Amino acid sequence: MDKKLEPIVKAVQTKFGATFEEFRDEVHLFVKPEQIVEALTLLRDEQNFELLSALTAVDYYPQSTPRFHVIYQLTSIAKNLSVQLRVPVNGDSPKVPTVTQVFGSANWRERELLDMFGIEVEGHPDPRRLLNPDDMVGHPLRKDFPLGYEEPQFTFNFDEINLRKPYAKE
Repeated sequence: MDKKLEPIVKAVQTKFGATFEEFRDEVHLFVKPEQIVEALTLLRDEQNFELLSALTAVDYYPQSTPRFHVIYQLTSIAKNLSVQLRVPVNGDSPKVPTVTQVFGSANWRERELLDMFGIEVEGHPDPRRLLNPDDMVGHPLRKDFPLGYEEPQFTFNFDEINLRKPYAKE
């Protein structure tokens, strides 16, 4: 682990009881959903992590507890450091609190969490779908979302695919 990151990891561990793992020189801190706002505030105000570079999730289907990890990637431009906070969330009713009061840039990214993963963001100022139509059923980035498939058309299978295409009747 980078020597500059050690006191930061210790501060989050001490205050929140967070666990951490290191993978390829990246530090991942695991905190509970109810602690995420406080943890991000601590890192922003006391440790100078001024940029929320990414906010996304990972689906570990078919595992159900925790099925999702909501990932907050923070960057300190002044210190040239990056740290990742992960919030494990169950698959039954996935919920995390909003962090828009800490980082304004989280607004649309939290809407994307709801739209693409179905993870509800409690207290969000505008909880509407962002990328998909309102009447769409399902969440496309979940691993159990059904995939559509269309065979690509080439010269060797042109006639076979052409027979299956729905052309207008004359």
